[in-house]
Amino acid sequence: MTDQPADLVLRGGRVATMDAARRWATALAARDGRIVAVGPDPLVRDLIGPRTRVIDLRGRTVTPGFQDAHVHPIHGGLARLRCDLHDVRGRDGYLEVVADYARTHPDEAWIRGSGWYMDDFPGGTPHRDDLDAIVPDRPIFLTNRDGHGAWVNSRALELAGLSATTADPRDGRLERDGDGVPTGTLHEGAMDLVEAFLPDDTPADLEAALRIGQAYLQSLGITAWQDAIVRPAVEERAYVALASSGELTARVVGALWWERHRGPEQIDEFVERRRTTSIGRYRATSVKLMMDGVLENFTGAMLEPYGDGHGGITTNRGLSQIDPEGLKAWVPTLDALGFQPHFHAIGDRAVRESLDAIEAARAANGPSDTRPHIAHIQVIHPDDLGRFRALDVAANAQPYWACHEGQMDNLTIPFIGDRWRWQYPFRSLRAAGAVLAMGSDWSVSTPNPLLEMELAVERVADDHRGQLEPLLPDERLELIDALAAFTAGSAYVNHLDETGTLEVGKLADLAVLDRDLFDRGAGAIGEARVVGTFIDGRPVYEDAALDG
Repeated sequence: MTDQPADLVLRGGRVATMDAARRWATALAARDGRIVAVGPDPLVRDLIGPRTRVIDLRGRTVTPGFQDAHVHPIHGGLARLRCDLHDVRGRDGYLEVVADYARTHPDEAWIRGSGWYMDDFPGGTPHRDDLDAIVPDRPIFLTNRDGHGAWVNSRALELAGLSATTADPRDGRLERDGDGVPTGTLHEGAMDLVEAFLPDDTPADLEAALRIGQAYLQSLGITAWQDAIVRPAVEERAYVALASSGELTARVVGALWWERHRGPEQIDEFVERRRTTSIGRYRATSVKLMMDGVLENFTGAMLEPYGDGHGGITTNRGLSQIDPEGLKAWVPTLDALGFQPHFHAIGDRAVRESLDAIEAARAANGPSDTRPHIAHIQVIHPDDLGRFRALDVAANAQPYWACHEGQMDNLTIPFIGDRWRWQYPFRSLRAAGAVLAMGSDWSVSTPNPLLEMELAVERVADDHRGQLEPLLPDERLELIDALAAFTAGSAYVNHLDETGTLEVGKLADLAVLDRDLFDRGAGAIGEARVVGTFIDGRPVYEDAALDG
């Protein structure tokens, strides 16, 4: 620290440094984008000059900028630009929104949207007839909240040539009526059969969606993220455009999408894309490996078969969407080239196959700094908990799903038997020494880190406070550990080692909250609001209350 004035001083609050010792401070100063002082208020007094911005915190909390380790900002932005079902619930509510959208967008050849909730339909599968009744003449394609299924009308099925004689793809399934005719619900790879006929997103649409997504995430205190699906003609195009123009102010890691119908010939393409598209604050250094589907539609890959919901056992163990034996060769190659493997794994078999692939990389290459991570980790066999630490694999949790709600209680627990007790084992992973990172998977669920932290701590969703029992309460985290996962843990996964904690010399990426987050008398964790978000010590989001 020098005696030169700081650009920014925050004082009189609770500064959660999130350093290794979990030290607290009351003040912080930044100059030229970096932190120059952290400690008690008197430490920053002499750093205040005539041009220093001084924010009196009045007891409010300052944290490192939150980082989302698994998110889809462009998808979230596109959802807001199209037929958005995320803010309504129930069959009738969805149909009302679709009908209104169709009426107000008469020139759109396809009605595209997202956000319906599986538990709002029997068996989680809506029917084409409902959409046909309101829009019979134009095709409709609506993905559900988790992006693993779509609801289409008869016109869309007709354009795609799907009928009773259409075979299910290897990586998906068409729901069918008794006569074999598709009902209009498409699972996993079956979505591709219709999606191939959708008009391409325009560059203008994609860039607008990224601007919307970035602004929203920054309003929630998020300063960095890992985009979990980056394809050349879609997400990558928008990131390169905004990074080149300087509009991308967040720090972003792109997870390049592994096309599951292709093989290792993709790896040379990844190397070239990393070289040519890592611009400004965007770095293409991760590879996304989609191991399975989800439990609610029985495509999550399980070690043992699903039940039938009535005490019987089926023959279905879900889908391994990427050949697990091939992965044992491909992941070592990615690791040797410096790419970070980023796995989607919901079922216990998918988690094990991911760990097996990383074990093969460790055997081939020895230790590395690629920091592989497994996202979602819904069901983990107890035998695999210790392997995260042993193999240096980060556990990337989406905590907002770890609660009792319709999809959990009606579409999951009845079909997996006693394995429901292995779900979202956050505390067990931490006890086993795993690095915990966190993300939202927005637009699947809220990207608000404070709501997600509340659920990690309480295991009850904010809209059911005081109404439902916690899901597996022994797996609850302490608030300090949930905060660490959304800051230092995700910064570790993102290789953003100059962020994630508030320490002298680190980049001044931080969030200011409207209260003392650790004062439980101040209300629920998720009721706290972000009033300021800073990157390099400069505001990217400010609420009027920040200086008030």
